[in-house]
Amino acid sequence: MTVTRFAPSPTGLLHVGNIRTALHNWMLARKAGGRFLLRIDDTDAERSREEFVEAIRADLAWLGLAPDGETRQSARLAIYDEAFERLRAAGRVYPCYETPQELDLKRKVLLGRGLPPIYDRAALALTDADHARMAAEGQAPHWRFLLDHAQPIEWHDGIRGPQHFDPASLSDPVVRRADGSWLYMLPSAIDDVEMGVTDVLRGEDHVSNTAAQLQMFAALGAAGFGEGNMPRFAHEALLVGREGKLSKRLGSLSGQALREAGIEPQALVALLARLGTSQPVEPIADRAALVETYDLGTFGRAPARFDEDELARVNQGIVHQLSFDEVADRLPEGMDAGAWLAVRPNLEKVSDAHDWWRVVTGPIELPVFDQETRAFLSEAQGALVWSDNAWATWTAALKDSTGRKGKALFLPLRQALTGQDAGPEMARLLPLLGETTVRRRLRRAAGED
Repeated sequence: MTVTRFAPSPTGLLHVGNIRTALHNWMLARKAGGRFLLRIDDTDAERSREEFVEAIRADLAWLGLAPDGETRQSARLAIYDEAFERLRAAGRVYPCYETPQELDLKRKVLLGRGLPPIYDRAALALTDADHARMAAEGQAPHWRFLLDHAQPIEWHDGIRGPQHFDPASLSDPVVRRADGSWLYMLPSAIDDVEMGVTDVLRGEDHVSNTAAQLQMFAALGAAGFGEGNMPRFAHEALLVGREGKLSKRLGSLSGQALREAGIEPQALVALLARLGTSQPVEPIADRAALVETYDLGTFGRAPARFDEDELARVNQGIVHQLSFDEVADRLPEGMDAGAWLAVRPNLEKVSDAHDWWRVVTGPIELPVFDQETRAFLSEAQGALVWSDNAWATWTAALKDSTGRKGKALFLPLRQALTGQDAGPEMARLLPLLGETTVRRRLRRAAGED
């Protein structure tokens, strides 16, 4: 069974880049009839916040990306300890004592020589006596994973194709801090093994992480942790905004901010589902249709640009498809299905319905009409015969009696009845206004009331 996972760190709000990753993992699982898991990567106790955990859940619920299971890394520390001890016994993790300042100096020296800033493995030369001395001085080590330089790293990426890394070009990654807390790399690999994750789909900024983690998977299997199975990997191009790379701190593009701004979840899903692929972005509300056309083979390598104007366009298209039942709890009191259908074609957001309902219920602000227009509106009162087809018969009669047509005929009537130059079809609005309101507004516009 295909098993995917979304593994956010609860150190900030999800932005559209994170949401896109979650969505694509959800779609990958759904298309294969598999499982989509949520894993909260909260090993960074200092920066993780419970409010962000709740925000992550709220965003996924709003988008309809219900996980088939949820777990938290903070509840899995014993599992990491067991795997770590197996790797230590196998010689695949080793203690180091350099301070951040010492490591920074080493990097600067290497860069100054025109060399890549790769860790020199100096800690491997420490003797038992050195370790004893460090312990006696109260220095706790941090731990690195020992990459096997004799084993080239290769995999077929689901988006990027064949990938090749020389492990000697990578630093042995630090996997555990001196205080015993965990960094991202090893716990993530342990979880993927232990949770049976079959497919890891994430941003291309994780490609070098994958290279190191592939050796971690192999080492865990050799140490008897799990069955030695490795997930399939795919790395999608990063999502960029108008100002470059997206950030968790770019609040205007967070799921919460977009929700509060009136963006429909179907619109965000429709946009992000195909952004960065060769498939057209369209206001498709049917999740099943999006899932059916989901294909990693359509993903491109170039960064995908998130455009808020494009989101607004897609959102408008989605709003125009929403039924009354889907929005009833967000509409103003008294607005029924007929009123919703009348104003829907003119809405960008559902909340705009409130503005048009105020036009219906009044009061409205009228433009200043000249004497000729007021005379026309006065004549219009007498020509109005109320019926189920009032607008068509009324305007036809006025056309015959006044000779007016087109804008000269329709615009003054719209302005007199709505105070607006454009809007929903008047044939739909007239029944909502009712005969009494229509005649009262005509009299006022003609200067007779």
